[in-house]
Amino acid sequence: MPTNKSNTRRDFLKTGSASAAAIGVPLFWKRRAGAAQDANDRKTVASVGVGGSRGRYSRGGSIAMQASRLGQTVAVCDVDTRHNNEFNGKFDSQLQMFTDYREMLDKVKPNIVTIGTPDHWHVPIAIAALRSGADVYCEKPLTLTIDEGIQIGKVVSETGKVFQVGTQQRSENDRKFLQAVAMVHEGIIGDNVTAHVAIGGVAKGGPFEATMAPKDLDWDMWLGPAPEALYMEERRRMFRWFAEYSGGKMTDWGAHHIDIATWALGKQDTGPVKISGSGQFPPCVPENFDFVKWFAGELQLPNAFNSAMNFDLKLEYADGMVMTVHDKYVSEDGKTEFPNGILFEGSQGRFFVNRGKLTGKPVEDLTEADLKRIDDKIVDLYGGEPTGHMQNFFDCVDSRKNPVSDVFTHHRTMTSCHMCNITLMLGRELNWNPETQEFIGDDQANALKTRPQRPGYTS
Repeated sequence: MPTNKSNTRRDFLKTGSASAAAIGVPLFWKRRAGAAQDANDRKTVASVGVGGSRGRYSRGGSIAMQASRLGQTVAVCDVDTRHNNEFNGKFDSQLQMFTDYREMLDKVKPNIVTIGTPDHWHVPIAIAALRSGADVYCEKPLTLTIDEGIQIGKVVSETGKVFQVGTQQRSENDRKFLQAVAMVHEGIIGDNVTAHVAIGGVAKGGPFEATMAPKDLDWDMWLGPAPEALYMEERRRMFRWFAEYSGGKMTDWGAHHIDIATWALGKQDTGPVKISGSGQFPPCVPENFDFVKWFAGELQLPNAFNSAMNFDLKLEYADGMVMTVHDKYVSEDGKTEFPNGILFEGSQGRFFVNRGKLTGKPVEDLTEADLKRIDDKIVDLYGGEPTGHMQNFFDCVDSRKNPVSDVFTHHRTMTSCHMCNITLMLGRELNWNPETQEFIGDDQANALKTRPQRPGYTS
């Protein structure tokens, strides 16, 4: 299964069943950008959080460049002036530059905003952009908390704006994940399907020493709604392993793989009713640590990574379906293991998918009729012929339809991710009502649905 390196039958992920748009996106962009289209007719784009030479993650800059090929980029906003200048240099320094997104939205009033900031800034900036009149493309994970997902959904509904979340596995990766979802939906592996998800863990790190922030970085603005903290390069570059700004691997890779598993199991409009399991935090987090008091500023932790290092969790749904989430999956018999990907098991077989492969006997046994059925299902799931993820967003900006990674289904994915983290923080089984979006009979768990935010930076 996951250790099988052979190609699947026909290697059909990379054959004619994949559209030219899915496997040749850069050429499509060039064609679109080079079309006889007056620049004044193209949507204006402003990008917030673009990364650069002092950062670690480059997705903000990547999505900003993707949007620039489909629209007309007019402004860039980053709390690091060096990153602003580096990005602006790609446009012959013709862009308006800002370090405060609020000033940018007020002065530029773009049609489209892309957001590639650290995770804790996503929702406040997105809400401001939506209310300014812009359509929004925001990197995953969209939310830091469960309540942020509820909040952003309300604003999208109120404004009627188009919002795409950067969970590109719903569009790209040679359609591997779309194929996987379609196979489950078409009953290729029967019923009673269980999804086993592995997303990796977080290594130990720290304590780290504080240093002076670079003079051309607005560190207070970088922190924004998060608690005040001394500057250290690790806190900035490795923010995903700090719960103040993100959710560790659970919201990093979980936003991808838990998302696909949720889609395949047909749970995009609901959620689990029970979560159980265990895990381990780094040594800097004491046993039975009170995360509610820590988020409230009543307790302190060392300046070190504080996200879960390993975990084995079980999510149960009202109809009996199950998803399991692990840093590394190992089957009960020890014969199947993998560090990253999804194993779907049903009454008539099992198959594995990650960004590198889609494999298993059910894949190899697909008939021509099965392949046609799967292709048709993909078009149905996607709402049309799949394209590049950014192209899907721009197409929906024109059509005013929901994009493939809409806020509402992504919120359900992220709720599962956040509930996994809350289960680990509290060290106990939790019961959840997907309708009311509340933990049942657990005030402490419900307190972790949200976070205090620093005054002046609230969404």
